[in-house]
Parts: sequence; C-alpha cells; structure tokens
Amino acid sequence: MKRSSDTIIREIYTVLEERRDIPIDSYTSKIMTDTNKSGEDKILEKIGEESAEVIIASKNNENLVYEATDLIFHTLLLLVYKGVDLDDLYAEFDRRRG
Repeated sequence: MKRSSDTIIREIYTVLEERRDIPIDSYTSKIMTDTNKSGEDKILEKIGEESAEVIIASKNNENLVYEATDLIFHTLLLLVYKGVDLDDLYAEFDRRRG
C-alpha cells in the first residue's frame, strides 16, 4: 500500500529531528554538526548546489524529479536545523491557499 505524501514527509522530518538531537554516523547528522563550518552554512551551500542542479535538470529535461527531491530534502534539513515545526510549514501553505 502506498503511503501518503504527508506521511512520507513527516517520517523524513522525524528522522531528521532524531539525527539532529541524537547524532549518529550519518550524512544528516554530520552536516548539522560540521566542525569546519557551521551546520547552517553547510546546509545553505547544499541548497545552493541543489537549486542549480534543479535548474540544469529542468533545462536539459533530465533527472528533474531526482534533483527536486534533493532540493526539498535539504530544505527540510534546514528547517529541522533551525527548529521550525513542520506544521508551521503546512500552516503557511494553507494560509497562502486561502
């Protein structure tokens, strides 16, 4: 049975919060606790890279879903890092839908 999009996003968000709060040997824990740069700076760099890759993928009609998923993932990672509640994001989308 296919999970709903909301369920998948919430599961990812929960895992990211866990990796922030209880770091393990994982990409997401490492990027949030990078000692050479602040975690925020490292995440922002990744968002910049992924944004460029989305643009290139769109222009070349290649891998757009893959690259967009990376961009959304790193955006979620930033929100978790900054302590934004996922429901705040949903509330803002709902407000804009008005």
